[in-house]
Amino acid sequence: MQSFVGGAMGPGPGRRGTWWRPLLLVLLLGALPGRAAEYRPLPPAAPTGLTADWLLHDVARNRLILYLPGYHTPAHAYYQYVRLRRGQPFPVAFAAQRGLSLFVDNQLVFTAERTGPYAFDLARRLPVGLAPGTHLLGVWQPGGTPALASFASGTAADEPDEPDATPDTAAEIAHARAPGPLGQNVLLSFLLVLGLLYGGVRATYQPSLARVFRFDELFGNTSEQGTFLARPAFSLLNVVLVLLFGLSFALLLTALHTGFENLPLVRQFVSVPERAIVARVLLYTVLIAGFVLGKYLYISLLAYTFDLRELVAVQYREFLRTTLLAGLFLPFVLLLYLGLNGSYPATVAGTAAAVIALVLVGTVLRVLHTVHQRASLLNLHLFAYLCATEILPLLILLRVLVFTT
Repeated sequence: MQSFVGGAMGPGPGRRGTWWRPLLLVLLLGALPGRAAEYRPLPPAAPTGLTADWLLHDVARNRLILYLPGYHTPAHAYYQYVRLRRGQPFPVAFAAQRGLSLFVDNQLVFTAERTGPYAFDLARRLPVGLAPGTHLLGVWQPGGTPALASFASGTAADEPDEPDATPDTAAEIAHARAPGPLGQNVLLSFLLVLGLLYGGVRATYQPSLARVFRFDELFGNTSEQGTFLARPAFSLLNVVLVLLFGLSFALLLTALHTGFENLPLVRQFVSVPERAIVARVLLYTVLIAGFVLGKYLYISLLAYTFDLRELVAVQYREFLRTTLLAGLFLPFVLLLYLGLNGSYPATVAGTAAAVIALVLVGTVLRVLHTVHQRASLLNLHLFAYLCATEILPLLILLRVLVFTT
């Protein structure tokens, strides 16, 4: 009995039954930091291809926000996060107007030299020293809005530096999604109104209109030309025809996306949204009509400076007559552009730009020819005057209206 209570067998089972308690305490203490750790979700991985979601730069807050079509005003630049690395193809295909540029982390990687579909491997154009990973792709269209709907991922062309290489899937996607004319229905409505206005002017001023639009006088000899050149330049009919010419020219410039309203001089006085087509047409009309009518003051001032005031009337009336005749053909050019732009965008855009250049250059050549009939252009004094009144404005208009379309 004594050996059972105080012997070796008494405390033995108690020691063997408590050895696991320190181990349990250690395990519990080790688990406490895991329970107190903060949960932080991982950021979403950048897509390996282009998506339909684009970002806009919020200037006020200096951050990128999701672009919502129909809610946000269209911009010149859009952005998208992509995952790029050398050796891993990143094919893209899109339809671009001339001047469209692509940037990767604000570094230029591509500029469209002409209007049309493009397809290439973006990974091959990465700037030197760019680390692989997530990068910001930027699309910028000067004087217009990029055709975001045409951007897609596809099989890149074999020759990335040639946009018109052998057609592939990506090029076909871009060509199929190429944007049509901006606001085609609005332009067609304006074209219908323009036709009705020309018809109303013809019914109201039929005898006077027949004397203005005489091709035999335009291409006849000097004695036959004296009839129109002797008439007053600022009659009511001529002012109405100038406004109709301005409307015709404005519709063609709007269809070609010239971005004329983005010129710094124009933007100082008026700001027109990209999709406000009616406002853009009216703005162009006022600017063009103001230029035609205001040229009389311009050449009068320079003629006074050069002491050639006797040439002002003949020079301006010839300019006015040629301009009004050219305005008759502009609606047909616009109709051709709207009809064929969906099938041959680059061809019709180039043709329309060539027509604009032909109107501008032809008007100046006709004025020089008429003035030459009164005084020889070999006179250096007269030649300098014509360079200031005709050649210099022509170069400015070609740069603004033709080489930015």
